[in-house]
Amino acid sequence: MPSLEDKIMSGGVFSMSKRRKLYPKAEDELDSLKEEVAEELHLDDDIKERGFENMTTREVGKIGGNMVKKMIKYAEKEMDEKGGKID
Repeated sequence: MPSLEDKIMSGGVFSMSKRRKLYPKAEDELDSLKEEVAEELHLDDDIKERGFENMTTREVGKIGGNMVKKMIKYAEKEMDEKGGKID
């Protein structure tokens, strides 16, 4: 199964214009990343207690923002390893 890095580098996960999934299996990978980030931010227990849908906008914004930061780091790492080029 391709890693999230591979999916990001292969042209993205979502089509922004229609918000349709370009890579259907990406949802599982993004959920895993969401859980990882929530744990790093110590929000995982809150999610278990209240459910993700009952989290505040600030809390889910922190998670989403940190997910984006991680995806950017993956892309930068890939670019560094390939001399500034993305396949």
